[in-house]
Amino acid sequence: MPQLFLNEKSCETTADPDRVNQAMTELVRAIVAVAKVDRPGTVLVAREPVNALRLAKDHPIAKWVGSPGAKELWQRLLLMQTKYPHEDAYPDGETFSDIAYSHEGVSVTGLGAAHLMGGAGVSLLLQPCWDADRIILEREELLDEEDGGSAITDVEVPHAATREHVDTHLPWIREETQAALRDNLSGIRTGAELWEQCPELFPHLRFLPHVEAQMRELKQYWVHAVRKRLAEMDRAVLLWDAGKELDGPQWGSAVTPEHATRKRDYCTFTDLDGTEQYFDTHLRFTPGAGRLHFRFLKDTRRVHIAHIGRKLGE
Repeated sequence: MPQLFLNEKSCETTADPDRVNQAMTELVRAIVAVAKVDRPGTVLVAREPVNALRLAKDHPIAKWVGSPGAKELWQRLLLMQTKYPHEDAYPDGETFSDIAYSHEGVSVTGLGAAHLMGGAGVSLLLQPCWDADRIILEREELLDEEDGGSAITDVEVPHAATREHVDTHLPWIREETQAALRDNLSGIRTGAELWEQCPELFPHLRFLPHVEAQMRELKQYWVHAVRKRLAEMDRAVLLWDAGKELDGPQWGSAVTPEHATRKRDYCTFTDLDGTEQYFDTHLRFTPGAGRLHFRFLKDTRRVHIAHIGRKLGE
């Protein structure tokens, strides 16, 4: 299961103590419901240690722990894998300092991290806006110097504040769990090994001829990051519902188009059918802010990959 990122903004309101305790009890029950499906993979990511959380203004988590019926849930929460702060979940060497997320005009670090890492947000249900199984965020990304300014887009992140919200995500959670078992890539150590196994591991991906050399020559510290991204992409195509997801698959990590100047200067490649095409859509892998440029062909349900390596033009 992707990591669960606690939405810090849901913990900054003022509410009756009984409402806060009730919301926390329901949230932990929702988290436990996820863990029942994928116990090894469920990780709670917060901005601070769990035992230091403040659930609302003037309401430290200790007040909830002492409330009726909370002790067992608290013990289960303590046994879970946790990370803090939110940024600790990012790959080594990555800060995403050029990307910011907001919800209704307010910065949301936790929900933004959930989108960046292909995870889900979780919130205390103390405001109506968090009563949803998906949350729309505004994503702002700084452009390169030649383009200037920033690009703003709306993105959607899976979300839960109650067990009912979790129910809507159960097919996704189960698929993620099964895929993790099916696509165990831990034994692959070199780019050459990864390339040799691509046809079997990633049947929905196709590579332009020159990508073979790029992959075989990958530095060892990049191999894990690249194989993880390729597995996410292949799985996204497998799960793609063309009737509902008209824009294409949900890739599992932040995917962005290249900016106009760079698209023109660097992103034209000869595709597998011999035609010149733009491969300006890209995602990142780290450390070192590597780039993977690709096209998705809806008709064939295949991803064509044109570049795996450093930022084009560098």
